[in-house]
Amino acid sequence: MSRIPHEVIHDILLQLPVKSLVRFRSLSKPICSLIDGQDFINLHLNHSITAKSNHSIILKEWDLFAVDFDALSDAVEVKHHPLYSGGGTEVIGSVNGLVFLRRSETNIAVYNLSTRECKKCYVAETKIPRRDLTAGYVYYGFGYDSYGDDYKVVRMAQFVREDGGGDGGGLGCEYEVKVYSLKNDKWEKIEGLPIMLRLLSKPFFHILNRRGYGVFAGHALHWIVPQRRELGIGDCVLGFYIRDDKFFELPQPDYENKGLNFQVDVGVLEGNLCVMCNYEHVCVDVWVMKAYGVKESWCKMFSVQGIKWISAFMFLRPLVYSKDGDKVLLEVNGEKLLWYDWKNKHAKVVRVRGGPRSFRSEMYVESLIRINDSDRIGWKKQQELDEEVEERKTDWNKSCKTNREKGYRTMAKMQEGFRGLVAASIFPDIHAPIILFSPGLILEL
Repeated sequence: MSRIPHEVIHDILLQLPVKSLVRFRSLSKPICSLIDGQDFINLHLNHSITAKSNHSIILKEWDLFAVDFDALSDAVEVKHHPLYSGGGTEVIGSVNGLVFLRRSETNIAVYNLSTRECKKCYVAETKIPRRDLTAGYVYYGFGYDSYGDDYKVVRMAQFVREDGGGDGGGLGCEYEVKVYSLKNDKWEKIEGLPIMLRLLSKPFFHILNRRGYGVFAGHALHWIVPQRRELGIGDCVLGFYIRDDKFFELPQPDYENKGLNFQVDVGVLEGNLCVMCNYEHVCVDVWVMKAYGVKESWCKMFSVQGIKWISAFMFLRPLVYSKDGDKVLLEVNGEKLLWYDWKNKHAKVVRVRGGPRSFRSEMYVESLIRINDSDRIGWKKQQELDEEVEERKTDWNKSCKTNREKGYRTMAKMQEGFRGLVAASIFPDIHAPIILFSPGLILEL
């Protein structure tokens, strides 16, 4: 190992998946030190993002499934996460290989699927501001503050009239917004909430297709404030800066007038914020913001329409470009994944075996990002589990080999004895030896 230049070892390790790197930490102290170094962790993550390697798609239904992006063939149920208890866990968001999991309002965690390092977040008490209000829908978001090197969870708790009064559209709601810092392990309440927040809630809008979970791009989380035609208010993109905990309204593109009503959704496409303009479920235009926060940088990337085997585009979300860049992977209606070639207007369904029938998808990249610098339990547990699996495989292979060898010897003895009996019965005049045999035993008299 000492004869191999350090730079070569470094470059080789950068190409490997996280699971292999976790195991290779035990090779030597220098290798362990290299893999644990923050510079290597960042380089490995950047390499995976740039090369589109070590990517998976998480399919979220009652259970969680992972699909390898390179193969896109088989879905594997994710059972090893800290909130697993027979299903019902949501993935709120994924950033740099960390996912934010929610099973209930009191059971949430940040988890690295690759290293299995986790942090269960204690839940701050939510205080109902008035007696005539009761708890309503809870909005979440998960993002990364690159300036403070901190991962944050945003929780917006809604309070509605207990008697069902008000306009029925959420205008009478109140909110409590708190931000959880993974680095500091504490919640902070946000004061001075914008009036626009009262427009956020609309019956069923955020429940359908899980629109209540913020989309992270450009150092901010984003939610769609749905249009209010009766008030003459169109769709708005509500942003929340992770760095300074401030709400803002993001400028939108100049949508095309196609003579149809439209609904806007927000997403992220390889790090860039995108909006999907859905014209009455017939056509969907996808716009991407090339320079974050700059209205003039909005660019219409492609339009999806006229796919014969899709009767209506109830919901469409772009996930990732293909490695050659000429196609984009789409989630359609929470039921299908398909490759769309926007130049040739051609679509092809991706058939994933073993996955759920309906789902919401989330892109995920493997990483070595640590949740707790001083806590190496996740690394150790992952290594122990991998060693246990390898040991079971080795024991199984040895057992199979031993049984096969015994079987071969037994079959050889039985065949030899059988040939002797056949020969004696066919040629009775030949003084052949008398063969007696039973399974595993052959005697010559």
